[in-house]
Amino acid sequence: MNTLKRIFLFTLFTVFFAAGLLAQSRVLIPMDATQTNHLKAYGIIFNHLGEGETGQWLLNYRGGSFLTTNTADIVRKARVRNVRIDVISELDAAGIVNEVEQPNVNMAAINLEAAPSIAVYTPPDALPWDDAVVLALDYAEIPYDRLYDEEVLRGDLEQYDWLHLHHEDFTGQHGKFWSIYRNAPWYISSVQKLEQLAESLNYDSVKELKLDVVYEIRDFVGNGGFMFAMCSGTDTFDIALAAAALNIVPPEIGGTALSADINERLDFTSTFAFENFEVFLDPYLYEHSSIDIEVDINRISESLDYFTLFDFSAKWDPVPTMLTQNHVSSIRGFYGQATAFQSNTVKNSVVVLAESPGRNQVKYLHGNHGQGTFTFYGGHDPEDYTHRVGDAPTDLSLHTSSPGYRLILNNVLFPAAEKKKRKT
Repeated sequence: MNTLKRIFLFTLFTVFFAAGLLAQSRVLIPMDATQTNHLKAYGIIFNHLGEGETGQWLLNYRGGSFLTTNTADIVRKARVRNVRIDVISELDAAGIVNEVEQPNVNMAAINLEAAPSIAVYTPPDALPWDDAVVLALDYAEIPYDRLYDEEVLRGDLEQYDWLHLHHEDFTGQHGKFWSIYRNAPWYISSVQKLEQLAESLNYDSVKELKLDVVYEIRDFVGNGGFMFAMCSGTDTFDIALAAAALNIVPPEIGGTALSADINERLDFTSTFAFENFEVFLDPYLYEHSSIDIEVDINRISESLDYFTLFDFSAKWDPVPTMLTQNHVSSIRGFYGQATAFQSNTVKNSVVVLAESPGRNQVKYLHGNHGQGTFTFYGGHDPEDYTHRVGDAPTDLSLHTSSPGYRLILNNVLFPAAEKKKRKT
């Protein structure tokens, strides 16, 4: 046998041997305290699924770890992004799954089948750091599309599985910033743009425009979509539904008279998560309703402000368990226009995922509407305690293991566990 032939056969053997090793091994992405970059890890598994691979979410196993196929690509990407992975044998992988599936442990293995298509409802001129979800998606390198009122109203939501609502004011009151910022150039410009958009789409007011957008999103969820909202995108969505037949925009903001007896005429049968709340009609009050807690940063020390995740049965309640996967059970609190939700305004049909102990405050909740689901998360930015207009952006490279941001990314990955495609 000549030398060239020997080299060819040796190379061929090496390639097949290496391929055999890959075929007989798996990748474990631990999500406990040993993980070097929790947030990037979500992007690794998400994009691995997007390339046609499959995996498993090991609920309550080492912080909600991921088990997936071994390829040279996932190993390379993980190393470049400083994401810890462990390449283990098929035998070891089977042993882990067997341990997780034991009936006497609160763990479960959930199949991850396909990466969902992601959309973010956000104004076209919004700054990247205006929204924690956009920050998380960008940092984790998870692909998404931006859309706003025009795209929603023409039916573009049918192209997506998962939708995030930017910190929008769906009541048409421009965030109730009027009392503080009515003379600020950015506020004046924002109001003008929305009013021009409403007029161009043949609406008499921004309130009417936003209500139709809310109806489109409601139907998206009802048809099987996954909707996630934070801060004012949560309560104003339900307020818009409850006050659909009423004008709740003060004349100082909207230019027309308020409806009569508004709080007696709110329709809570149409809302997703909240009921028995009152709408605040004072234009000088930077608050939409009694859903949100009263913000008083002097009432409690930042070092003592935290909320606690509930512990669910992984085998019997896999959905809330997926949404609460973390490497810690208590998470630092953070403010927003809608910081947290008064417990007495949350519907009994809603699953509370996290609350502030002893304060009757729900921070994180989940529910069903039709064939789809919604999740509401109070606050603006999990790593910016008081976030104010004009604050500098959060640098997630300094918060690679943020438990507050992990809750956002749990929601992004959650639809991958669904076996059936969304009906449109």
